[in-house]
Amino acid sequence: VQLQASGGGLAQAGGSLRLSCAASGRTFSSYISSYSIGWFRQAPGKEREFVATISNSGRTTVYADSVKGRFTLSRDNAKNTVYLQMNSLKPEDTAVYYCAAAGTPVTRSSTYNYWGQGTLVTVSS
Repeated sequence: VQLQASGGGLAQAGGSLRLSCAASGRTFSSYISSYSIGWFRQAPGKEREFVATISNSGRTTVYADSVKGRFTLSRDNAKNTVYLQMNSLKPEDTAVYYCAAAGTPVTRSSTYNYWGQGTLVTVSS
């Protein structure tokens, strides 16, 4: 499966952005409904960190403590897309955000087999 992350940009502190992760491909395994989708981020000079993940059914979501209550995952399998709604943004949310696909909704990045190219989120104070 090929993943395309989009929706990043510049936002002010307290503002909102919605990231999208769209899947594409020509086989059944390319449907995003086959995968749990995780979001990770990497800020300049820092290691990549887990943000959130959602199971293929959408019934299970897991969030990092740093974004809990501010970020919300959803998925529209008919549109082959997963969304990360980011509210109450903080300057420390500034990072390149990546979406990735795995068989289960886990927090460990090494479990994810497929990765999108990343989208930059910049939050100004």
